[in-house]
Amino acid sequence: MEMTGAKILMECLLEQGVDTVFGYPGGTILNVYDALYHYQDRIQHILVSHEQGASHAADGYARSTGKVGVCFATSGPGATNLVTGIATAYMDSSPVVFITCNVSQNLIGKDAFQEVDITGIAMPITKCTYLVRDPADIADTVREAFALARSGRPGPVLIDIVKNATAEKAEYEYLPREKHTSTGRLAGLIRRARTSSLKMPEPNQDDVNILVDMIAQSKKPMLICGGGVVRGRAHREFREFAHRIDAPVAITLMGGGGISGTDELATGMIGMHGSKASNMACDGCDLLIAVGCRFSDRVALKPATFARQAKIVHIDIDRAEIDKNVQTDHHIIGNAKQVLELLNRKVPQYNHSEWKKYVFSFPTETEYDENEYVLTPKQILSTISRLSPEDTIVATDVGQHQMWAIQHFHFDYPGQLLTSGGFGAMGFGLGAAIGAKVGNPDKHVIHITGDGSFRMNCNELATEEFYKLPILTFVFNNHRLGMVRQWQELTYDKRFFMTTTERGPDFVKLAEAYGLKGAQVHTVEELEAAIQEGMAEAKQGRGYVVDCIIQEGELVRPMVSGGMHITEFLVN
Repeated sequence: MEMTGAKILMECLLEQGVDTVFGYPGGTILNVYDALYHYQDRIQHILVSHEQGASHAADGYARSTGKVGVCFATSGPGATNLVTGIATAYMDSSPVVFITCNVSQNLIGKDAFQEVDITGIAMPITKCTYLVRDPADIADTVREAFALARSGRPGPVLIDIVKNATAEKAEYEYLPREKHTSTGRLAGLIRRARTSSLKMPEPNQDDVNILVDMIAQSKKPMLICGGGVVRGRAHREFREFAHRIDAPVAITLMGGGGISGTDELATGMIGMHGSKASNMACDGCDLLIAVGCRFSDRVALKPATFARQAKIVHIDIDRAEIDKNVQTDHHIIGNAKQVLELLNRKVPQYNHSEWKKYVFSFPTETEYDENEYVLTPKQILSTISRLSPEDTIVATDVGQHQMWAIQHFHFDYPGQLLTSGGFGAMGFGLGAAIGAKVGNPDKHVIHITGDGSFRMNCNELATEEFYKLPILTFVFNNHRLGMVRQWQELTYDKRFFMTTTERGPDFVKLAEAYGLKGAQVHTVEELEAAIQEGMAEAKQGRGYVVDCIIQEGELVRPMVSGGMHITEFLVN
């Protein structure tokens, strides 16, 4: 059947099972929006306040649902406003297809109004980019893009379509998704694909057997739960494996929910702001098994001495990650779920009670001097956790509040924690919360942010209010760019400069300006009352903002400086 390129795009989105798109229209993408007008009963479009909000919303939708997120933007500044969101999805291996439209083919390369080479800009931060010039290529390109985004190590893909290709006509034939990887151009691509692109690497059985033997010889094993466990939805297999080998488990920032934070084996986060239990266990173990972990500079702060007494084993889907940051003694290439299933069939039950007794002699959480007149981060998060449903989804921005959330809010399942780990994008949280709520309408969603981060995304309160998305935002307000100020205090001789944010807006009045309610709180009692009011508002389909006033000098503890050995705590 012959149809316009824009309509072909709509049909291909339906082939992929897409039911939601986040975006912002503009001149070059108007043909696509005009086509979407006729599909709005099947594809919901969420109009955001800024394209970056759309990018984070599509990402949050993907992370929380396990589906591929979809984002629309126009050319020029519309496309470049997506770049931070694309990079965030890339660093955290989140499957999102970004679809932009460019100027017409006859204007490409002529510096036309709102023309930009977005495929060139996005190439280093995507699995693949496409510039589509012919409507006949749209269907295959979309099918290939979705397959790339979700397969192997997931990640973002960008499709840029010239405007005339969305208006011109071509033949389209419906192709069920199950046939996409066995037909035509895509089948050829799969045959040539690299491990991290499309092929799902099969774990080598000999490599599995070697690890089984290493476990048998170990007296002090330790596990690191990375983002690969979460992305691969391998949490059940991971938890079974951890209890079989009876090993303490530390999580990376992206590993939250891979093992329950309340599990008896969980030691908390590892690395720069890792718990003492996690960092001391890493330094004392004789076998370290990292699953789906990149060994980033925030985990392996000093690679030369990282887990210096241990044999290091790395399980990862991406061969490029092996020995990139930390030299390993053994590795297994494969999907975490599949590798762990093989290990669980072969590993007997072990008991390492003495080793665990040593590890858990160190604290897994930071303790604070609690009093009724000052809110501490742990008080805030414990209160939120206590009064929220158990399966509450938490989206964070980036900074001190992010670290406190990982330390004190115990996540139980993949997709429950949405945070910008690798790229560290302030402004990620509210868009991600919107995407999560759209994708999980029956779940309670909260947004944890700082006063600095909230200034970067508070415009999306308009989106939250318009679509009746009952998201509760908690602002950790110390009137400072807290994490930067912490570095200034600890490593720059307290030369505080440009990190004081004692300025507007009043966040409660800001919420009211967007048609929402809010409250400023200074004590646990006030916080509890605000949460109760926020829950009541949520039942009416309305969001709520809680401005939590904390001490300006509150620190994220513990802390190890970059480049230092993992047990050399700068602050306890």
